[in-house]
Amino acid sequence: MRSLFHKTIALFLLGFTVLSCQDKDDPNYQYMPDMYEPISYETYGEYKVFENGQEAKLPVEGTIPRGWMPYEYQNNVESAADAKANLKNPLAYTEDNLAEGKELYTIYCAVCHGDKGDGKGTLVEREKILGVPSYDDAGRAITEGSVYHVMYYGLNNMGSYAAQTSIEERWQITHYVMSLKDELEGKPAREFEDAETAPSNKSRLLPSRADADIYQENDNDQEEDTPETQNQNETQE
Repeated sequence: MRSLFHKTIALFLLGFTVLSCQDKDDPNYQYMPDMYEPISYETYGEYKVFENGQEAKLPVEGTIPRGWMPYEYQNNVESAADAKANLKNPLAYTEDNLAEGKELYTIYCAVCHGDKGDGKGTLVEREKILGVPSYDDAGRAITEGSVYHVMYYGLNNMGSYAAQTSIEERWQITHYVMSLKDELEGKPAREFEDAETAPSNKSRLLPSRADADIYQENDNDQEEDTPETQNQNETQE
């Protein structure tokens, strides 16, 4: 009887010792690990079954993600001139769109271009950046297309805003920029359109993203400065 009592005490002490030494931060034994061990490939894992051992692959060249629409104009002098002449704002000129454009302009543009679009923003007044033109500069003669194109690709000291803004937001800013231009030129305010009846091109308002090469240098034929590229680099919308 005493032997059984001693064995019970020994087992109790052994169990207490095992439990007291367990580290609660480490997982214990897994008896049915079906839900713990992943079966599918990890996104950026390395597996011999894939070419070069890389699981994450680039999309097929020339494909476009569903829901995205590329910008059809390129970052060169010819496309910039084409956009300036032919690219039109698909958004209706409504009070709401103009108000949204003003708000976005204040966030992204006014610090350099000024609240009135006269090129006298805070950074210009502090001489942090120079040479910002006024929107009524006759030598530049900005249009809806040129404003959008510059916002998409950037120009000179102004970087691209394609990553920060959507297609709709850039066109709203364009509406406000053109309204500032009219005001600087002393033109009467443009009448608002009815959003329901005004013609618009909704296909241009699909979600968009900056092209993959938006921040890369131009093609080889644009690497060398030509009189045309030099002329463009001397201007800034």
